[in-house]
Amino acid sequence: MALYIFRRLAFFLGALVASSVAIFLLIRAAGGNVAAIVLGRDASPDAIDALATEYGLDRPLAVQYLDWIGGMLSGDLGRSFRTNESVTDLVTSRLEVSIPLALMGLTLGLLIAIPAGIFAARNAGRPSGAFVGLLSQVGIAVPVFWAGILLSLLFGVHLGWLPTGGWTPWSVDPVQALRSLVLPVLSLGTILGAVMTRYVRSAVLDVMNQDYVRTARASGMTASQALLQVGLRNAALPIVTVIGLQMAELIGGTVIIEMVFSLPGLARMILANVAAREVIVVQSTVMLIIVFVIFVNFLIDMAYALLDPRTRRGR
Repeated sequence: MALYIFRRLAFFLGALVASSVAIFLLIRAAGGNVAAIVLGRDASPDAIDALATEYGLDRPLAVQYLDWIGGMLSGDLGRSFRTNESVTDLVTSRLEVSIPLALMGLTLGLLIAIPAGIFAARNAGRPSGAFVGLLSQVGIAVPVFWAGILLSLLFGVHLGWLPTGGWTPWSVDPVQALRSLVLPVLSLGTILGAVMTRYVRSAVLDVMNQDYVRTARASGMTASQALLQVGLRNAALPIVTVIGLQMAELIGGTVIIEMVFSLPGLARMILANVAAREVIVVQSTVMLIIVFVIFVNFLIDMAYALLDPRTRRGR
């Protein structure tokens, strides 16, 4: 197990290094001179040279890259070109929105998908199972932004139960902050739950048709007992994989949801800074997201190794 962990750590560290190099070079390749990108087409050569000198953009690319990575490792993500604010402060102030939104959305999706998927698999071929499958298919077809608009119209405009947009910081009013997240979380969680329900159903159906589950049932277990006591561990393998994949999708979903509900989250900040040509802000923030996604995939690999010992021997 220790050797397996070491190998996976080495792999993911290599992925992080490769990702950081790719981000750094792609941003430079997009416009060549970062200072020119920031100042725009109408900037004078003198202004471009002055900004490049001030921020060290006139130094060799290798030096710029090492300075950037060294700063990230020490917690310094750089500074905004336009406002001179610390990127670390900009990111931190928005994590109080993005982290609860993503985690609660994923949790709600799992709370929907696992029981619904198991129910649909247990009742395959029956009207109740087909109905759950139909609902999940409808959920997959509905875009997350449309779900957000519909929920806002129902619970915000018509019923007036929840706010349809805006944000109240946790430090000001925790209850209002939580209320601000209810509709965004419902929008993300229901669509995510619909997608994962299909995977859970397929995984459970596959396990229920295995010989070891049939043997357990032949020994006197009910279908539920055989599934929970014998088949659940194997059914969990593809579900864990899907969770890892959906975490990356969830980040994309939060971009839209933060725009629909006017939430000052991390994804919305990235879009705003792309439009403002804040290269360093975008570069460091995107790298943080990549670190998060790779870390989640590392945890998924560890969960796989615990659920299936063959994984450790096969890698």
